[in-house]
Amino acid sequence: MAASLRIEELDAGYGAVRALDGVSLAVASGETVALLGTNGNGKTTLMRCILGLLRPTRGRILATFDGQSVDLVGRAPEEIVDLGIAIVPEGRRLFPRLSVEENLLLGAYRRSARAVLRRNLDFCYDAFPRLQERRSQPVGSMSGGEQQMVALGRAVMCAPKILLVDEPSVGLAPILVARTIEKIGELKERLGLTVLMAEQNFHQAIRIADRGYVLVHGKVAFQGDSPAALGDSELVRKFYLGL
Repeated sequence: MAASLRIEELDAGYGAVRALDGVSLAVASGETVALLGTNGNGKTTLMRCILGLLRPTRGRILATFDGQSVDLVGRAPEEIVDLGIAIVPEGRRLFPRLSVEENLLLGAYRRSARAVLRRNLDFCYDAFPRLQERRSQPVGSMSGGEQQMVALGRAVMCAPKILLVDEPSVGLAPILVARTIEKIGELKERLGLTVLMAEQNFHQAIRIADRGYVLVHGKVAFQGDSPAALGDSELVRKFYLGL
């Protein structure tokens, strides 16, 4: 099911502090787009705007599903999620005392997701066999990498068309970062998702990204139309590669 995202001239902030300044970007149907930038440059703020958790002061956020566009600005978060947009939040935000399966089931709260709950749960256990093995284990007793699997699975349970992933590498060992990024790429391919992924780890992000944007001080400082173009950027080489 075709789904895309377009952000046009977006301004947003917190009180007198402007966090986003005229941000424009697009994610075409079936693409994985990396949103690169170090801490404090506006990546999470942009995710919050898309989900309706923060209202922009200017601009539009257009989500298109099967040819029909909807402006997300001003809509409630639950309405945006119900359209088919899910997030894997920074820090995972799980319920530590609930079991793996209980956390997964909480992802299937929208009506269309409930209709395919069993299919999506089976898919999660197929994609993440470790979760099936530990389906009754409290999430709080699991490792960071395992918890990230639960967070990804919970988003899948929402039956999304557009998946937002916010800083999936935070708090993970390097080998787990690589596995997590690989899983995001696998889920995108198997489910036909459109993915916008905010990530500081340049080397891992470009492994699965079709292209990307670099945010600096709340502005799009560079747009790379391919992983190679991102790697060749002087800005990226300075901030990420130390060259």
